[in-house]
Amino acid sequence: MISRRLTALGLASLGFPRFAGANETMPVPGKRAWAEQVPVIRMGLLGGENDADRLARVDGYKKLMEATFQVPVKLLVAADYAGVIQAFAAKQLETAYMSPAAYASAWMESGGDVVPLAVTQEQDGSTSYVSVLYTRADSGITSLEGMKGRSLAWADPNSASGYLIPRSEFREMGIDPEPNKYFSRTGFAGGHEQTVVAVMNKQYDGGMTWTSGLGDPATGYSRGVLRMMVDKKMLDMKDLRIIWKSRPVLNGPLTVRKGTPAAFQADLLAFHLALPIAHPDIYRSFDMGSGKGWVPVKHEDFRPFIDMLQQEAAQRRRR
Repeated sequence: MISRRLTALGLASLGFPRFAGANETMPVPGKRAWAEQVPVIRMGLLGGENDADRLARVDGYKKLMEATFQVPVKLLVAADYAGVIQAFAAKQLETAYMSPAAYASAWMESGGDVVPLAVTQEQDGSTSYVSVLYTRADSGITSLEGMKGRSLAWADPNSASGYLIPRSEFREMGIDPEPNKYFSRTGFAGGHEQTVVAVMNKQYDGGMTWTSGLGDPATGYSRGVLRMMVDKKMLDMKDLRIIWKSRPVLNGPLTVRKGTPAAFQADLLAFHLALPIAHPDIYRSFDMGSGKGWVPVKHEDFRPFIDMLQQEAAQRRRR
């Protein structure tokens, strides 16, 4: 397993961002000039969690943003990642917190009309997470080799951790991820949370999701879907076994539509950079765990995910 120190060095060598510092001061409340062009902040919420929990988790964040900028915030609760991607392409959103692959898809679908603002920094200083393959603890499957001839659930076709990253790495290892090849069958379970439930209910032998890979495994690590489900008492980590981890993956970005005013984008970035210190409880709820803060990023940091999407498209054409 790659050590945390080597992981951080590896990310830096790839041009991934280092911590840029947090601004402790929230933007001064008040209506901005950009409100004439953005009278409502339309925000997309990616799928993967049930609607009631998603709305409850971001409620404090939504209210704080409305109080700060004095414009309403309208939430688009999408059934899956594609809903947010398509809404960006149709100019029906101003912002969303996305997976890296969903950002890449939105950039492609919108003709480049999205830009990333920032990603989460983990407690150890890294800006990455890992894709993991998990099974039930009582399944007898203890390794990726043990998944040969077994069924595998993907989370979402626009998820980096739940689809693109493992498929890319499996191919590098000589494992064909297509159905009826290495795995007996594969399918989409409808989101990350739903995939864990499907595996626990024995509908699939294994599933894919994301985790920070940091912190206590018994509590689902510091951030990620497993931690979120443990906190909601939907999962006991004793019932689950992680049998494979990917290389580090750059965290997904807070994304904004490129066509919005520059002042709006600057205010949104300032709001998020200040959030972890000024309102830590709201930050933890919105960010799904205990990250350290936000790090500014640029579009070039996500070029590898665009390349992976194009490779997947080429694979589909060959099939």
